[in-house]
Amino acid sequence: MARYTGAVCRLCRREGQKLFLKGERCYSEKCSIGIRGYAPGQHGQGRKKSSEYGLQLRAKQTARRFYGVQEGQFRHYFEVAERKPGVTGDNLLKILESRLDNVVYRVGFASSRAEARQLVGHGHFEVNGKRVDIASYLLKAGDEIAICEKAKASDKIKAVVEANSARPVPEWISVDRTNLTAKVVVLPNREQIEAPVEEQLIVEFYSR
Repeated sequence: MARYTGAVCRLCRREGQKLFLKGERCYSEKCSIGIRGYAPGQHGQGRKKSSEYGLQLRAKQTARRFYGVQEGQFRHYFEVAERKPGVTGDNLLKILESRLDNVVYRVGFASSRAEARQLVGHGHFEVNGKRVDIASYLLKAGDEIAICEKAKASDKIKAVVEANSARPVPEWISVDRTNLTAKVVVLPNREQIEAPVEEQLIVEFYSR
């Protein structure tokens, strides 16, 4: 399945909440949710009843779009989470949070996850001293992320880091803004993950 290339604000409107897909725009008065807080399309403002399946589908789509993951990969993550010991929903969110593009976004080295994917794909980041250009690379506790020396001199990178310097960083990650490095202290538990995701509905969706 091809990656979605349309207007991302439509995705937020479809899910009825901010998914923070547009960077700074999501924090401004221009956010589409504030202007048109209803689903896109001709019948977007109509009243609709949601079935149990519909609620489960929306929960899955919200999580998938929030983290920018395609359908096949998302299902693979669920299958991995299901095989792990513990709560499947919590395991799924832990996997999604440990993606390199997500961590790059979380620490403020990118304005959105889409931008983080692009920067990682262009080879601007290192993990434990080795360049990694795979956005879906799964980090482990103790892994260190750094902006490559060449990228540190980029005016664009400097502007992005400066613009996001005030963004709160999750407690499971430590960040050094002087040296432009970050470290995964520990993989997060559910209470440490701020995401508009109802993971139990996702489990129910795939367990049908």
